[in-house]
Amino acid sequence: MNDLPIIQKTHDLIKWYVPILNRLPRDHKFTLGDRIVTQLYDLLEGLIKARYSRDKLPKLYDLNLQLEILRHQTRLLLDFELLSAKRYAYVGQHINSIGIELGGWIKQQKAD
Repeated sequence: MNDLPIIQKTHDLIKWYVPILNRLPRDHKFTLGDRIVTQLYDLLEGLIKARYSRDKLPKLYDLNLQLEILRHQTRLLLDFELLSAKRYAYVGQHINSIGIELGGWIKQQKAD
């Protein structure tokens, strides 16, 4: 498949992150864990929709907001000691990389 790099990065993040989230303790798995999983899938779906949309900019702004929510949800996992600092750094790098690509896409759309 010939996906945009941001879509592939999001796909890779989901493949890495969801198995970890599925192993959260029960009291967090069905609350915060499920919210993060849903946020990840919504992000991937939104990126794919934005790729084929005529009016991309509003969709990209919404995706940027979703990504910021994902950052905070992930930080909560660290705060609750449900995610190691090493894993938090790893997932943070991936989220930031997606954010950089998304920011570039937004800039490109503004220029058009």
